Amino acid sequence: MPRLSPAKQRIPKIGFVSLGCPKALVDSERILTRLRAEGYEVSPTYEQADLVVVNTCGFIDAAIDESLDAIGEALEQNGRVIVTGCLGAKPERILERHPRVLKVTGPHAYEDVVGAVHEHLPPLHDPFFDLVPAQGVRLTPRHYAYLKISEGCNNKCSFCIIPAMRGRLASRRIDDVLREGERLVKAGVKELLVISQDTSAYGSDSKYAAAPWRDEIYQTRFIDLARGLGSLGVWVRLHYVYPYPHVDEVIPLMAQRRVLPYLDIPFQHGSPSVLKRMRRPAHGQNTLDRIRGWRQECPDLVLRSTFIVGFPGETEAEFDELLQWLDQAQLDRVGCFKYSPVEGASANELADPVRPEVQEERYARFMQRAADISSRRLAARIGKRTQVLVDAVEGSTAIARSEAEAPEIDGVIKIANAKKLRVGDWANVAITAANAYDLRGRLLV
Repeated sequence: MPRLSPAKQRIPKIGFVSLGCPKALVDSERILTRLRAEGYEVSPTYEQADLVVVNTCGFIDAAIDESLDAIGEALEQNGRVIVTGCLGAKPERILERHPRVLKVTGPHAYEDVVGAVHEHLPPLHDPFFDLVPAQGVRLTPRHYAYLKISEGCNNKCSFCIIPAMRGRLASRRIDDVLREGERLVKAGVKELLVISQDTSAYGSDSKYAAAPWRDEIYQTRFIDLARGLGSLGVWVRLHYVYPYPHVDEVIPLMAQRRVLPYLDIPFQHGSPSVLKRMRRPAHGQNTLDRIRGWRQECPDLVLRSTFIVGFPGETEAEFDELLQWLDQAQLDRVGCFKYSPVEGASANELADPVRPEVQEERYARFMQRAADISSRRLAARIGKRTQVLVDAVEGSTAIARSEAEAPEIDGVIKIANAKKLRVGDWANVAITAANAYDLRGRLLV
């Protein structure tokens, strides 16, 4: 029997479920890019897929439960499942509940995942039919993209097991990162969101190795990264920045709008004694003085952060320190979590766990204080004009963001009578109203 030509052979289809943080999303994009380059198609449904890959999260109990449920759903709907991601670092946890999975791999184990796909669904590749764009396969909208600069983390925070799951810090070469940013911009990306586990530690593992890009030498370090990406002419947003002293160097670039005046810093608490028990890097610094200095140099600077309440041993006095810190810091965007034990974290051994009902009460008080601050800061923007990037259009209302809002984690700006706008458009608006988290705007001609 004659062999079918590649055009007539059935193309293998992969279903993909991506859970967890933007760093995991970038892992998913890398795996999908490799598979698409090898001729696989991506299926939007379980039914059409020949095999399903589930990229899991394993940071806290709620994320573990979500990942195990997603694996179960994929097994029920499809039956052929490969598991990867952070929860894959504990394969026994997965196999105990779902022994039918085909393979379990750990986080950022790209070759292992692709190898497992090859084993259970061999590729059908023909370069004349299988074309992948230079920027790869992405799971975000066309107008923005996450740019991951490193893997792993060297910090030893007592509540976290990320270093155990994802390994020690491993920074990408500066020229590799800048070339990827360049490719994304050429493909139409208007906003680059820089992510890693510890962005301000970038390059410390490689002794800040130097490399050429665009006829200039750049070092693999935080300030050169900001300087290089800032030359690409798009929004550059910095996430997961620990407040090390050298972060001060990037503030002038923000004042010049070389990068967005936006810092995502996971402060986690405001009490020095709690931060010490958390083993947070830079816990001994006076972060309030740093914030005041940053805002003096760049008045438009927007700060977002996350916090943990109910950490083991947290007293009412320490929680009150946190509220007072928040009042003085006047952060623009704030998220909060109630402490949850993570298997393998050293914080589990700390004395005096905080009762769940006390955690709940403190969480409510914290979020109310944060909402009051946010309401006042957003109300101060009424009457101002700003440039926005459109993320969605719902009927005649456009959903957009300014330089002060990151996608999916911050609020939005809703623009009425904007049905002429399209996703990915730039627009100029006047802010007309505000609530605790979102803004409304009027389109300017």
